[in-house]
Amino acid sequence: MMTKYLCAILLLSISCARGQDSDGTALFDGKSFKGWKIRKGEEQWWRIEDGEIVGGSADQKIPHNTFITTEKRYTNFELSLKVKVEGSKSPNAGIQIRSERVPDHHEMIGYQADVGPGWWGKLYDESRRRKVIGDWLSPEVAKAVKPDGWNEYRIRCVDAKIQLFINGVQTVGYEEADSKIPLEGLIALQAHGGPAFQVRYKDIKIKELPSKSGLPTWKDLGSEGAQPWQRK
Repeated sequence: MMTKYLCAILLLSISCARGQDSDGTALFDGKSFKGWKIRKGEEQWWRIEDGEIVGGSADQKIPHNTFITTEKRYTNFELSLKVKVEGSKSPNAGIQIRSERVPDHHEMIGYQADVGPGWWGKLYDESRRRKVIGDWLSPEVAKAVKPDGWNEYRIRCVDAKIQLFINGVQTVGYEEADSKIPLEGLIALQAHGGPAFQVRYKDIKIKELPSKSGLPTWKDLGSEGAQPWQRK
């Protein structure tokens, strides 16, 4: 009995040392950008403060959308993180999932879990269909948002299905019908171009889930995928 107890403690210690727990693996260590990439020339828009990833600027106009991406690619997963926006009358940001950087450009293409007044909990198709996809399950979900505080975002992707949750309330349940849309890619944090504002991200964790083989990837698109942001 004692041996089993000691083994359980040892396994828990190893898991914690790796940044893992029942909620998943930490994607951000709170002190460095290890595991993340910032596009060259955009470093000024991203920094770490008080264990948080901060995007944008408190006193400068942001010239265009800017993103910090994971180095690793993901397919099926449950992503959880806390987000807060401050400054500006209409701050806007988002969390890219199953996305790709547009070559030689500041933009990304792919699904975005939106952030900001009027956008919280919506699913936007960045640089591709360029519109909100998957309606809110109910207008009542807007009441779950804390406009001036931290909001917990949970994003669950399983094969063609994407679910979004804000503070425990499901906002979107979407199933991709287009078989040519990639179901894997990078995760990224966005600060939207426009008036000075800041977006803060923290407690970023991911739990990878079982995946079917044969799900479409960006590479699978071949010649059509060479410039996927031009698709209509």
